[in-house]
Amino acid sequence: MLELIKQPWPWYVGGALIGLTVPILLILGNKTFGISSSLRHMCAACFPGNVPFFKYDWRKEIWNLFFVGGVVLGAALAAHYLSDPNPVVLAESTQAYLAEKGITDTTSLLPAELFSWNAVLSLRGFIFFVVGGFLVGFGTRYAGGCTSGHSIMGLSNLQWPSLVATVSFMVGGIIMTWLILPHLLTL
Repeated sequence: MLELIKQPWPWYVGGALIGLTVPILLILGNKTFGISSSLRHMCAACFPGNVPFFKYDWRKEIWNLFFVGGVVLGAALAAHYLSDPNPVVLAESTQAYLAEKGITDTTSLLPAELFSWNAVLSLRGFIFFVVGGFLVGFGTRYAGGCTSGHSIMGLSNLQWPSLVATVSFMVGGIIMTWLILPHLLTL
């Protein structure tokens, strides 16, 4: 049974499981799905009364913190018990493209040229993690939610702002992947 779970699942199985999250949350507790609000709840719990933005009853949304904890725990368990020890298999054309961008370690999902302490403490790492993190945080706050909240929950409820946000996320991702990222990889 464990070997069956370790195999890659088809996209339609994962998509259906994610899609079932929406009605389950709505039916069981009239809750909405999204991850970005969890950071606000954590800050409100850690800094009560210090910042006006965090002055609200975060305990009403404590289920969200348990949900995020479950995501972290599930990821750790999956990485430990379900990860494939075999190297990642990439097409030769992809390996050649990455090699010309300076990424030669294709044995894992996280290449050492991008995800090591030396890489993080470089100019490229600063741009990826600090500037990129700020832009993601700003965009999430500006859009009124994250990709999971808008794309999964908002679209299923036929909310116009979620459609606009999801299209913007996709356009931004395409621009980043095809126009900006190739130049950042050569830094």
